Amino acid sequence: MSVFPTLPSLRFAALAGAGVLALASAPAAATDGYFLNGVGAKAKGMGGVGIALPQDALTGANNPATISAIDSPRADFGVEVFVPDRGATIEGNGAGLDGSYDGNGANPFVLPEFGYVRPLSDELTFALTINGNGGMNTDYDSGNPYAAFGAQGAAGVDLKQVFISPTLAYEFSEGHSLGVSAVGMVQGFRATGIQPFTQASADPANFTDNGTDVSFGAGFRVGYYGELTENIAIGAFYQSKVWATEFDDYAGLFADQGGFDVPASYGAGIAVRPTERLVLAADIKRIEYSDVNSVGNPLGVLFTGVPFGGANGPGFGWDDVTVVKFGAAYDISDAVTVRAGYGRSDNPVPASETFLNILAPGVVQDHFTVGATWRANSGTEITAFAMRAPRNDVLGQGAIPAPYGGGEANVFLAETSFGLEVGFQL
Repeated sequence: MSVFPTLPSLRFAALAGAGVLALASAPAAATDGYFLNGVGAKAKGMGGVGIALPQDALTGANNPATISAIDSPRADFGVEVFVPDRGATIEGNGAGLDGSYDGNGANPFVLPEFGYVRPLSDELTFALTINGNGGMNTDYDSGNPYAAFGAQGAAGVDLKQVFISPTLAYEFSEGHSLGVSAVGMVQGFRATGIQPFTQASADPANFTDNGTDVSFGAGFRVGYYGELTENIAIGAFYQSKVWATEFDDYAGLFADQGGFDVPASYGAGIAVRPTERLVLAADIKRIEYSDVNSVGNPLGVLFTGVPFGGANGPGFGWDDVTVVKFGAAYDISDAVTVRAGYGRSDNPVPASETFLNILAPGVVQDHFTVGATWRANSGTEITAFAMRAPRNDVLGQGAIPAPYGGGEANVFLAETSFGLEVGFQL
């Protein structure tokens, strides 16, 4: 049986269009650096775990092999409302930047996501997911932190990334599967109010206030899922770097003439069912931010003679991060499941790199989640979740270079999100 007659080109085009629509409303920030902390409402209610715990049609975005465990065709539609609280303070600056700055000029943000799974045979399963990978937004509309340098208007950035991933998984032995996804990406970026830094750019005309530029990319994701016993499952995945076209309108800002690839990531997970009604799961994940020059290169590169936008030029100075997640789900009855979870991410922003990261303070570390699912007799499911990431502050240490007046920039971020997902057996 082939999947292609069941997914005609018109339907696929409509889903691809949904991905572009999702880009227009993608989240303003995320929790694992700028990556989302989970995909699918059930995973999000359990701290983001999903590498070894397939629960809905979006499971392939966490580990492509897990779609083999979805026994019947289903579709899931979800929406998340995301509310970040971000800002900065500057102190001891000799150029007049001192003050407290609120980056919350834009809030809240809405993120749709969609998943479809269809078994093609006893061994082969197809899936399609459209989901936000992450993003970052700041909007200092009540006071530009760089105004003393002559900056005009509201300072801020807006990065949005959406993945569209067709997936195939093959169950090569009972309970053991391999999966692969082709990852297509659409991303958008806009920067405003940072005009004074154009003097340090290789391409000043393409540095700031050029509206939203769109870039496209491609990569792949592979995974393994194995049911070791009836009560224990394990999983692992690797996602390649997503190689993207340049942001031409910001070729003078991002390293390598506007380069902004998505960093590679990989991880492993385990799920254990100690009783018939209780599931416990844990994931560990690594994200290699430092391998993307625009993200990982330090600002100090600028003072070695390499301008913004140059080959291997300055970036945001982000470190790689390791993320751990823990979650639990309990079936109160056949109709109701409740969930809770916790995630802990390294902070990617070093204390020495906070000056530029006033624009991108992706520094939250702790994430607390709850969720629940209600199932109708028809098989329709409604899932809700909520997440709170408490405020984390990063205090600068030698953060503002002497040519910009010295002193320290301190950044902070807190996050709240909640959402709903509706699932259907098809």
